[in-house]
Amino acid sequence: MSTRRAGGGARPSDPVDFWSAFKRAHELVRARVIADTAEASGLSEPDLTILSALDKAGGSLRQSELAASLGWDRTRVSHQLTRMGKRELVTRERANGVTVHLTDTGRRAVSAVHPALEAAVRRHFTDRLSAEETRTLSALFDRL
Repeated sequence: MSTRRAGGGARPSDPVDFWSAFKRAHELVRARVIADTAEASGLSEPDLTILSALDKAGGSLRQSELAASLGWDRTRVSHQLTRMGKRELVTRERANGVTVHLTDTGRRAVSAVHPALEAAVRRHFTDRLSAEETRTLSALFDRL
Protein backbone atom coordinates (compact mmCIF):
# COMPACT_ATOMS: atom_id res chain seq x y z
CA MET A 1 0.00 0.00 0.00
CA SER A 2 1.12 3.54 -0.63
CA THR A 3 0.05 6.74 1.01
CA ARG A 4 -0.08 10.15 -0.59
CA ARG A 5 2.03 13.08 0.60
CA ALA A 6 1.15 16.72 0.33
CA GLY A 7 2.44 17.77 -3.08
CA GLY A 8 1.12 14.66 -4.80
CA GLY A 9 4.10 12.30 -4.59
CA ALA A 10 3.61 8.75 -3.40
CA ARG A 11 5.33 7.81 -0.17
CA PRO A 12 5.55 4.07 0.21
CA SER A 13 4.43 2.93 3.66
CA ASP A 14 5.56 -0.64 3.08
CA PRO A 15 9.34 -1.29 3.15
CA VAL A 16 9.04 -3.50 0.07
CA ASP A 17 7.25 -0.74 -1.84
CA PHE A 18 9.96 1.68 -0.73
CA TRP A 19 12.68 -0.74 -1.88
CA SER A 20 10.93 -1.20 -5.24
CA ALA A 21 10.65 2.56 -5.76
CA PHE A 22 14.34 3.01 -4.90
CA LYS A 23 15.37 0.24 -7.31
CA ARG A 24 13.25 1.67 -10.15
CA ALA A 25 14.70 5.15 -9.68
CA HIS A 26 18.26 3.81 -9.42
CA GLU A 27 17.94 1.58 -12.47
CA LEU A 28 16.36 4.29 -14.61
CA VAL A 29 18.90 6.99 -13.71
CA ARG A 30 21.81 4.54 -13.99
CA ALA A 31 20.75 3.30 -17.43
CA ARG A 32 20.34 6.83 -18.77
CA VAL A 33 23.69 8.05 -17.39
CA ILE A 34 25.48 4.96 -18.72
CA ALA A 35 23.89 5.31 -22.16
CA ASP A 36 24.85 8.99 -22.46
CA THR A 37 28.38 8.36 -21.20
CA ALA A 38 28.99 5.32 -23.40
CA GLU A 39 27.72 7.21 -26.45
CA ALA A 40 30.06 10.13 -25.73
CA SER A 41 33.14 8.09 -24.88
CA GLY A 42 32.90 4.55 -26.19
CA LEU A 43 33.63 3.29 -22.67
CA SER A 44 31.48 0.67 -21.01
CA GLU A 45 30.26 1.09 -17.46
CA PRO A 46 32.83 -1.43 -16.14
CA ASP A 47 35.59 0.42 -18.05
CA LEU A 48 34.57 3.72 -16.51
CA THR A 49 34.17 2.23 -13.04
CA ILE A 50 37.71 0.81 -13.07
CA LEU A 51 39.29 3.85 -14.73
CA SER A 52 37.65 6.17 -12.19
CA ALA A 53 38.74 4.03 -9.23
CA LEU A 54 42.33 3.94 -10.47
CA ASP A 55 42.31 7.66 -11.18
CA LYS A 56 41.01 8.45 -7.67
CA ALA A 57 43.73 6.20 -6.20
CA GLY A 58 46.46 8.14 -7.97
CA GLY A 59 46.82 5.81 -10.96
CA SER A 60 47.41 2.40 -9.44
CA LEU A 61 45.97 -0.13 -7.01
CA ARG A 62 46.60 -3.72 -6.10
CA GLN A 63 44.13 -5.83 -8.04
CA SER A 64 42.68 -7.30 -4.83
CA GLU A 65 42.15 -3.78 -3.40
CA LEU A 66 40.48 -2.70 -6.63
CA ALA A 67 38.09 -5.67 -6.48
CA ALA A 68 37.29 -5.02 -2.82
CA SER A 69 36.71 -1.28 -3.37
CA LEU A 70 34.25 -2.01 -6.19
CA GLY A 71 32.53 -4.88 -4.43
CA TRP A 72 33.31 -7.08 -7.43
CA ASP A 73 34.41 -10.68 -7.53
CA ARG A 74 38.15 -11.01 -8.25
CA THR A 75 37.41 -13.08 -11.37
CA ARG A 76 35.15 -10.35 -12.78
CA VAL A 77 37.85 -7.74 -12.20
CA SER A 78 40.50 -9.94 -13.79
CA HIS A 79 38.45 -10.55 -16.94
CA GLN A 80 37.58 -6.86 -17.25
CA LEU A 81 41.23 -5.86 -16.81
CA THR A 82 42.23 -8.32 -19.53
CA ARG A 83 39.79 -6.64 -21.93
CA MET A 84 40.98 -3.18 -20.90
CA GLY A 85 44.62 -4.22 -21.22
CA LYS A 86 44.03 -5.23 -24.84
CA ARG A 87 42.86 -1.65 -25.46
CA GLU A 88 45.89 -0.29 -23.58
CA LEU A 89 43.80 1.44 -20.92
CA VAL A 90 45.56 -0.37 -18.07
CA THR A 91 48.60 -2.53 -17.42
CA ARG A 92 49.18 -5.13 -14.73
CA GLU A 93 52.44 -5.72 -12.92
CA ARG A 94 52.97 -9.05 -11.18
CA ALA A 95 55.22 -8.88 -8.13
CA ASN A 96 53.98 -9.97 -4.70
CA GLY A 97 50.44 -9.86 -6.05
CA VAL A 98 49.16 -7.89 -9.00
CA THR A 99 49.18 -4.10 -9.24
CA VAL A 100 47.00 -2.40 -11.83
CA HIS A 101 48.20 0.85 -13.41
CA LEU A 102 46.44 3.41 -15.57
CA THR A 103 48.24 3.93 -18.86
CA ASP A 104 48.49 7.30 -20.57
CA THR A 105 45.63 6.13 -22.81
CA GLY A 106 43.57 5.25 -19.73
CA ARG A 107 44.30 8.63 -18.12
CA ARG A 108 43.25 10.46 -21.28
CA ALA A 109 40.08 8.35 -21.51
CA VAL A 110 38.98 9.03 -17.94
CA SER A 111 39.77 12.74 -18.30
CA ALA A 112 37.93 12.98 -21.60
CA VAL A 113 34.79 11.22 -20.31
CA HIS A 114 34.46 13.34 -17.16
CA PRO A 115 32.56 16.24 -18.81
CA ALA A 116 30.08 13.85 -20.47
CA LEU A 117 29.60 11.92 -17.23
CA GLU A 118 29.05 15.10 -15.24
CA ALA A 119 26.55 16.39 -17.81
CA ALA A 120 24.66 13.08 -17.81
CA VAL A 121 24.49 12.97 -13.99
CA ARG A 122 23.18 16.53 -13.95
CA ARG A 123 20.65 15.93 -16.74
CA HIS A 124 19.23 12.68 -15.38
CA PHE A 125 19.69 13.11 -11.64
CA THR A 126 20.84 16.22 -9.80
CA ASP A 127 19.06 18.81 -11.98
CA ARG A 128 15.78 17.03 -11.14
CA LEU A 129 16.33 17.66 -7.43
CA SER A 130 16.40 20.78 -5.31
CA ALA A 131 19.62 21.73 -3.52
CA GLU A 132 18.02 20.58 -0.26
CA GLU A 133 17.05 17.21 -1.74
CA THR A 134 20.57 16.73 -3.07
CA ARG A 135 22.06 17.48 0.37
CA THR A 136 19.59 15.13 2.05
CA LEU A 137 20.32 12.30 -0.37
CA SER A 138 24.05 12.84 0.00
CA ALA A 139 23.76 12.59 3.78
CA LEU A 140 21.63 9.46 3.48
CA PHE A 141 24.05 7.82 1.04
CA ASP A 142 26.92 8.57 3.41
CA ARG A 143 25.01 6.94 6.26
CA LEU A 144 24.24 3.83 4.24
